[in-house]
Amino acid sequence: MSETIFTKIVNKEIPAEILYEDDLALAFSDINPQAPIHFLVIPKKPIPTINDIELEDKSLVGHLYWVAALIAKQKGVAESGYRAVMNCNEQGGQTVYHIHLHVLAGKSLGWPPYQEKLKAE
Repeated sequence: MSETIFTKIVNKEIPAEILYEDDLALAFSDINPQAPIHFLVIPKKPIPTINDIELEDKSLVGHLYWVAALIAKQKGVAESGYRAVMNCNEQGGQTVYHIHLHVLAGKSLGWPPYQEKLKAE
């Protein structure tokens, strides 16, 4: 796998607003937020897409969700609610090929996700 911007953030080659870090994961604020609260949770292990998750990565992926919930509690949005989503490949909206969990909160989030965009058109 080629190095991505997320690999560079993990390696501290590119600055980011770090919210959480441990041996397995890193969480940081999204530079192009789509909600008042928008952060990413990534594994330090580079896994390109959801399709590339191996059996031995099961606990790692679960850990990403645990980190998301921890930060949501710290930010005071766990009770009101948040969205945690991982995109896969081009048509799924993935732009960086290193799996990452988007966590969005701080406003009412419509469903389906594209609903607000359709209303604007």
